[in-house]
Amino acid sequence: MSAIESVLQEKRVFPPQAKASAGAAISGMEAYKALVAEAESDYEGFWARIAREMLSWHKPFSKVLDESKAPFYTWFEDGELNASYNCLDRHVEAGRGNDNAIIFEADDGTVTNVTYQDLLDRVSRLANALKKRGVKKGDRVVIYLPMSVEGVVAMQACVRIGATHSVVFGGFSSKSLNERLVDVGAVALITADEQMRGGKALPLKSIADDALAAGGCEKVKDVIVYQRTGGKVAWTEGRDLWLHEIVENESNQCEPEWVSAEHPLFILYTSGSTGKPKGVQHSTAGTLLWAAQTMKWTFDMKPGDIFWCTADIGWITGHSYIAYGPLAIGATQVVFEGVPTFPHAGRFWEMIDRHKVTIFYTAPTAIRSLIKASEADAKVHPKSFDLSTLRILGTVGEPINPEAWMWYHENVGRGQCPIVDTWWQTETGGHMITPLPGATPLVPGSCTLPLPGIMAAVVDETGQDVPNGQGGILVVKRPWPSMLRNVWGDPKRYQTSYFPEELGGKLYLAGDGAVRDKETGYFTIMGRIDDVLNVSGHRLGTMEIESALVSNPMVAEAAVVGRPDDTTGEAVVAFVVLKRARPEGDEAKQIATELRNWVGKEIGPIAKPKDIRFGENLPKTRSGKIMRRLLRSLAKGEEITQDVSTLENPAILDQLGEAR
Repeated sequence: MSAIESVLQEKRVFPPQAKASAGAAISGMEAYKALVAEAESDYEGFWARIAREMLSWHKPFSKVLDESKAPFYTWFEDGELNASYNCLDRHVEAGRGNDNAIIFEADDGTVTNVTYQDLLDRVSRLANALKKRGVKKGDRVVIYLPMSVEGVVAMQACVRIGATHSVVFGGFSSKSLNERLVDVGAVALITADEQMRGGKALPLKSIADDALAAGGCEKVKDVIVYQRTGGKVAWTEGRDLWLHEIVENESNQCEPEWVSAEHPLFILYTSGSTGKPKGVQHSTAGTLLWAAQTMKWTFDMKPGDIFWCTADIGWITGHSYIAYGPLAIGATQVVFEGVPTFPHAGRFWEMIDRHKVTIFYTAPTAIRSLIKASEADAKVHPKSFDLSTLRILGTVGEPINPEAWMWYHENVGRGQCPIVDTWWQTETGGHMITPLPGATPLVPGSCTLPLPGIMAAVVDETGQDVPNGQGGILVVKRPWPSMLRNVWGDPKRYQTSYFPEELGGKLYLAGDGAVRDKETGYFTIMGRIDDVLNVSGHRLGTMEIESALVSNPMVAEAAVVGRPDDTTGEAVVAFVVLKRARPEGDEAKQIATELRNWVGKEIGPIAKPKDIRFGENLPKTRSGKIMRRLLRSLAKGEEITQDVSTLENPAILDQLGEAR
């Protein structure tokens, strides 16, 4: 039985526990339904109310939603605010400057506490330093940093002066970094000498140097370097600057730059079904509003809670639920530099115990890998640690299979903690479909129901609703404040990717398939409908990986598909035709290793194919189209039952099947 089938047949239901419902932000299904009804009866009034409640406005807005240029929607456009002010100053002004904002744990276990006053001072000094270097409102700054307090400071400093940041994950290659620097037109790059992961120092500055040397980055005037390890790095005088030196003599007072609600807060690149990554552009007010509101609704944050999201700031989860959401509501959060398996596979549970974490948010991939480690060694099993402070668990990045859900519930939550299985995307800015800890009866593997104000639906290829129990395409029927505003520099791609004409041009296309339960209406996500893979919660375009493979001098042709994987959710499988005879045995293994490393260098380690199979050709129709549905079946080890009469070379299926 597939993971999807097991979710659809799941009959276990876990009603909200009394202690989770008591005092919850949304307590009980009646309270949830009342908010849904409010949004349905007065959509703009609903969003205006929470925008006034959740955010501090320098200039109040008078207009809520403008649909006149649909699908280029705007929200609260005539209002003005500053994201950094909302995340820092207002808490200090309210007398909470000595409260912990961040409990930072380094890879080696060193712990640093950063108060809201400390964070505001550090952000203001860097903001002043950036201004002195000529960075101004509307400029773009690329951030290529490890998980660190400095990463959060850099993001907040940019938005404090009205600059738009674009964070690039520290695991990406120089080529990926170069593409993003060029596309976004960056004027500055903030990076580090090295990053620490699992006890190893990994280069960042040298990769950044290679990215800049690749060309197209002439606008980058300054490279600001955080000295993380003290490792030796090459230095370009007049361009490269040490972070600690440029902030040393700066004032800790920096007046926020007040910007329009629609001012771009950040641009974050995500894989698309074509080779070029998409620069997803997010607005200031809408993104901040939803990050803050979902912290309260989904995680039911209360004073005294210690929140820990294990994501990296290079991904949207680290933006919404590390850099912005927790700070916007004045929470205390754990920020972690390292990996869950170093120095042992009990690191997560040890940290929850040490920091008295109450709300824990991680990826199903991490959970699945830690299940295996726990079964092999009782010393790293969650039950070997005191996790009694936990009250809410969450998952993010991909659907969680029921078996992993149950293990998480029983072993980490001790059967006492609701699990919020959150469905959302880089493009949505925050949670869209998720259980609420004090209201929603939980079903393992289902993300349950949309949040109030989110008009999600399942439709067919023409945009018509399908009945519950029937699979279809996941869409959102009305715009919402935290949705992406554009694809940076490519409005046509924004329209065709997210609001296609075949669905009427007004429905937001999520790119996921979904089905709703016949009785409860609960949503289950069934995976991507386009050529995008979800590996360990990270989206990778198949075209991107194929392009990397074909750029190797040995490769004539390549096709990439995904197959289910117990640990990563989906694994990359590449079918490769070389410019020479098909290799076999040890030679095939050697070339496969070379190609894996090549992809790691071109894109990043997360994109390395788990399985590379060599063939003399690829299965193609007589018109030359590669039959990817057949390759998906081969990748999964399934028997080919589909009609192959249109294939030009049906015998190739046997060869590729044998190449497993």
